[in-house]
Amino acid sequence: MPSFDDIEDVMAKHDPLDTVLKLALDAEEQASLQLRSAQMVLQKCQQQLSALQQYRLDYMKQMEQQQGQVISASNYHQFHQFIRQIDEAITKQHFAVNESDKQRQIGQQAWQVKQQKRKAVELLLERKAHKRQLAELKQEQKMIDEFASQQFFRKPQR
Repeated sequence: MPSFDDIEDVMAKHDPLDTVLKLALDAEEQASLQLRSAQMVLQKCQQQLSALQQYRLDYMKQMEQQQGQVISASNYHQFHQFIRQIDEAITKQHFAVNESDKQRQIGQQAWQVKQQKRKAVELLLERKAHKRQLAELKQEQKMIDEFASQQFFRKPQR
């Protein structure tokens, strides 16, 4: 049958805070993955916006090159209608960029919260280990003192 000291040793080796730390690390990793995903979505939205803006610019340059030429009213109307559609797409893409940036910010905050929690648990574990180390040193010193005391009293008196 195990003694109380054996059970105490097993419990000291498996601190419930270790489990809490593992959970905190897992949560931080999940938040980190979500943040990376939100950053990728934002980057993709920004690239799409840039592509739309470049397309509009290229189309405008193309029409500018045709400026001295005669353009029918229907072609001119189609040009303006097409530019309006591109402008609407750019406006929608600006909205998508803003929304994805908000999601990235939310992900950043969530990750920071998880990181702070992990650091707090690590700090508690460090303090606990330091406290345990001090107790062990005190116990060791006590044993040395007791041994020295016993040696002193066991010396034959002359």
